[in-house]
Amino acid sequence: MEQPQKTFENLAAEKRDRVLAEATREFADHGYHQASVNRMVERLGIAKGSLFKYFGSKQGIFEYIFGHTVAQFKKPLKEIRDSASGDFFDRVEMSLLACVDFIDRHPLIYRIYLKLAFQENFPMREKFLAEIRQASDKYLRALVGHGMASGQLRPGLDQDMIVFHLDAVMDRFLQTCAVPGLDSGTGLHGADKATLQTKARAVTDILRHGLGT
Repeated sequence: MEQPQKTFENLAAEKRDRVLAEATREFADHGYHQASVNRMVERLGIAKGSLFKYFGSKQGIFEYIFGHTVAQFKKPLKEIRDSASGDFFDRVEMSLLACVDFIDRHPLIYRIYLKLAFQENFPMREKFLAEIRQASDKYLRALVGHGMASGQLRPGLDQDMIVFHLDAVMDRFLQTCAVPGLDSGTGLHGADKATLQTKARAVTDILRHGLGT
């Protein structure tokens, strides 16, 4: 018997995109518990059974969205990690701007992430946050490892704490771009592209002076 998600992936791309867009909108607007499969199928104009045929359950829908998003999010970062252009700090800056661009193109996805991060009763919260943190750690650790091996970072620094610091700074930068209440005079929220580039450069300049040789 064909797997539910395989059935979904065999659909025409336009139909897959519509299903994912409506499901994402529902979770972004209502969180997990209040998200309604009935509302999803009503907007899509399909039978409820079709959605369950594709994903098995509401949890299955969310897990598919999560996995699909993580895969899409990794693509531009992988290109930066594997690129020969720029030093360690340039790559941090490019990574930050790539994340900003992703959030700008997928604001509903980021709203789901914020709910996941800050709502303690979100189902599977620990599992999903652990996956996000592990992916971030793996990516940043590769950047830091290369920076240390190439002599771009000061000798003797704690690699684990560099990764932790970078993850925290980048996460807060992105949250401030998305949530007005977190913008304590940085000018990040609602900023245009040129301003965001300037702010990202300011962040990496601080890192360069604090961590660089």
